[in-house]
Amino acid sequence: MATNAVDETEATEATTDEKAVDTTKSDEVTRTEVPAEAAEAAETKEEGASGVGQGAGAVVSAALGVVSLTGSWIGTVAAARQNLVGQLETAQNAGVAKQIQAVYGDAWQTTALWGGLFAVTALIVGVVVLARPAFGTPGRIQAPWIKSVAWAGVALGVIGLFLAVLKYTGILLSLPSAS
Repeated sequence: MATNAVDETEATEATTDEKAVDTTKSDEVTRTEVPAEAAEAAETKEEGASGVGQGAGAVVSAALGVVSLTGSWIGTVAAARQNLVGQLETAQNAGVAKQIQAVYGDAWQTTALWGGLFAVTALIVGVVVLARPAFGTPGRIQAPWIKSVAWAGVALGVIGLFLAVLKYTGILLSLPSAS
């Protein structure tokens, strides 16, 4: 019986040593493969990073286009300020037409001006995103969704700019007459 116990112990030690050797061999193989995989991962990250920036730019362009159509907090504050300035600068004995223009007309034009600034910014960002592949790596294709969202930003910017010009000039929703 004692002989059997010694034989089993030697067999267990031999098996453990073989497993240790096998583990060491697999570690060496993994170490040599890691640098090649790391290089591929780095290339993928570099490629993805530029796509992420273009995608973000496209979304920002579309968002700015929407803001140009719906109005912004800064445009509302600027219009309220202009309204207050108009009230302070207009004398009580001024004509009705002058009071309407000073209190409401200038504020309306300020709102249109801020809408136009957001629209122009949307246009610029959208055009830059669409033009970016022309200056990048040759053969690299821009994702279709990025083009779609950038074109949406450009279209919303054009519409916002058109409406801002119409509001500023008084063609769209002009001030009421004082007569």
